[in-house]
Amino acid sequence: MTPVRSLARAMLSGIFVVSGARNFANPSRLAPTAKPVTDRVTPLLERVHPQLPTDTETLIRANSAVQFGAGLMLATGRFTRPAALVLAGTLIPVTLAGHPFWRNDDPIAKNNNQIHFLKNLGLFGGLLLAAADTEGKPGLRWRAGHRIGHSRRSVRRAVRTARREARIAVRSTSAARRLPG
Repeated sequence: MTPVRSLARAMLSGIFVVSGARNFANPSRLAPTAKPVTDRVTPLLERVHPQLPTDTETLIRANSAVQFGAGLMLATGRFTRPAALVLAGTLIPVTLAGHPFWRNDDPIAKNNNQIHFLKNLGLFGGLLLAAADTEGKPGLRWRAGHRIGHSRRSVRRAVRTARREARIAVRSTSAARRLPG
């Protein structure tokens, strides 16, 4: 991993590690803000599995733990692509709950929420770039296409060889028929 990639991943993940730890320790300060989003998610969670916790503080703690863990994974270079995707997924409800600038009537609050919304949108873009980064190695799509092309060439080569050997066998057979005896 290049030093630039390592530094960029550490810088990108820092906000998730710090806020994940802070929010896990004190979810009650975010509960009033997160309540509208968790109220919408609760019926979905109950349909998935009735035993899943649906109270706001537990969901905040779960999201914070995921952000903390995935942030550490991204910072340390372990499973960076999945970690970046997970962080991007956790950022969506956080942004919608925490910075709904479209609901503010106060111009100062609206401006503040809009700035934080756009900041989170920028973080989301950075996470998508981190998720797509193959560190200079060929991606899965290229490798699959390359293998398919290699297989096609191998099959064509095998077909040509089989045809050539069939022609040789036909010639040998006809030559053998012409021999006396």
